[in-house]
Amino acid sequence: MTSPGRPSGSYGDCTNSAVHDRNSDSHSGKNYPVEEKTETDSGNSGHARYAGSGTREDPYIVVWDEEDPENPYNWTKTRKWIITTQLALTTFTVSFSSSSYSGGLEDITRDLNVSDELAVLGISLYVLGFAVGPLLFAPMGEMYGRRIIFLITVGLYTPLHIGGAFAKNIITVLIVRLLTGIFGASPLTNAGGAVADIFNPRERGLASAIYAAVPFLGPVIGPIVGGFVADSSLGWHFNFWLMLLLGALSLIMGYFLAPETYAPVLLRRRAKHLKQLSNGTISYMSKYDIGRSTSFIKIISVNLSRPFVFMVTEPIVLLFAIYISVVYGTLYALFSAFPIVFETRRGWSAGVGGLAFLGVGAGISVGTATASIQNTIYRRAMDKSVNGRAAPEARLHTAMMGGILVPIGLFWFAWTADPPVHWIVPIIAGFPFGQGVCQILQSSTAYLMDAYEIYFASAIAATIVLRSIFAAVFPVIAPTMFDSLGDAWGMSIFAFLGLACTPIPFLFWKYGKAIRSRSKYAYRESDDLS
Repeated sequence: MTSPGRPSGSYGDCTNSAVHDRNSDSHSGKNYPVEEKTETDSGNSGHARYAGSGTREDPYIVVWDEEDPENPYNWTKTRKWIITTQLALTTFTVSFSSSSYSGGLEDITRDLNVSDELAVLGISLYVLGFAVGPLLFAPMGEMYGRRIIFLITVGLYTPLHIGGAFAKNIITVLIVRLLTGIFGASPLTNAGGAVADIFNPRERGLASAIYAAVPFLGPVIGPIVGGFVADSSLGWHFNFWLMLLLGALSLIMGYFLAPETYAPVLLRRRAKHLKQLSNGTISYMSKYDIGRSTSFIKIISVNLSRPFVFMVTEPIVLLFAIYISVVYGTLYALFSAFPIVFETRRGWSAGVGGLAFLGVGAGISVGTATASIQNTIYRRAMDKSVNGRAAPEARLHTAMMGGILVPIGLFWFAWTADPPVHWIVPIIAGFPFGQGVCQILQSSTAYLMDAYEIYFASAIAATIVLRSIFAAVFPVIAPTMFDSLGDAWGMSIFAFLGLACTPIPFLFWKYGKAIRSRSKYAYRESDDLS
């Protein structure tokens, strides 16, 4: 006997990915028992005869069958990891493109005869697009599905780079950067939602860690590649061709390898298909559509407003959005700070200057590897749980560690950046910063996945909007801060911001359960008893 429950992944013995549903629907509060599988008059042999009477007033309520092969939780591990690899590639492509542009800043200012501040806007406008895109694409992904939104947005994102490749003036470059940032924002939100769609809480630790690390690893590799491309005979225009090639590869892989994963959309399609098999004489409804408005205007307004609602009403989303924004904005501030420290102060070329990010990149790689430690802690918490599900707060241990490492790395860099201190010292300082940034993002992302589940795309959209604003502003103000305060105190400002945010994961580790119990969107332990 199967029965509908809270959205997939909310309940059930997490040691058995085939069991996802309990006996109450989180949206309606009603119980909908399901009868055993039988032959049906529609000729669709073997489909489940669901609760309800099949009329418009009392439609059959469509839920997942036990061991249902169409339920993404029940897909094979090989299929899940192929999808995850494709999602990671697309997220890497978008984040790489955000910073590879910076490798050619010096050549752009010379060739297009513009100021440094105007050239840097190409970075800021791109990541500002990340703030605009999620407001539309995250809720649309929850309305229409992940796949269609991915194909449309990446299909527009990819060819737009041609404009930058042939640009003869800064206006064209800036318009291209803004538009590609807007359309490139889609994978940053919906990819994380897709990871939550296919992996149950016990399985998703490593997958969510990879998804969370890539948005940081991409921007670190970008300046290295972009710098050497700009220094070569290819010139800075070729960076746009490189972005286009990566976008095309992501689009092709997504078309062939990325199916629809969003459970409400899949069940809605099943309900529509069953109705068509009956020639429209029998009514079916997905369990997720119970009590859901059919007004398009109301649906779009609710979904578009949800990220803002989360920012205002959900303390978890608000404070983690602030924390992620500070560390993410600081990372992007380094794209304008490192050229000052290593190229202006030490006379390095753009290509060699990009290598200064290797310390940060190594830290991010190690931070990703520590996901295995966090996963071990989480599984132990699951084993101790009476219902087989660990509290989301069991995801926060590496965020607490990372919160300590970030200010250490930034203060270290701040006070060793200038000669006569050897150049290797500030580069090594990037290691604890990179590790801390990675741990904060991967841990907080997994926490938000567990806490908000089918609303994760909206929750992460709220954080992406704010972090993108920070990432757009910080690179612009960093040179002014360094000129006015000096390199040491200029970087120390960012270090103090990171230090101020350090208590946030500790706060939710202790009080997160109580805070979630007051939310109508977040997972609550009391739901497991209903």
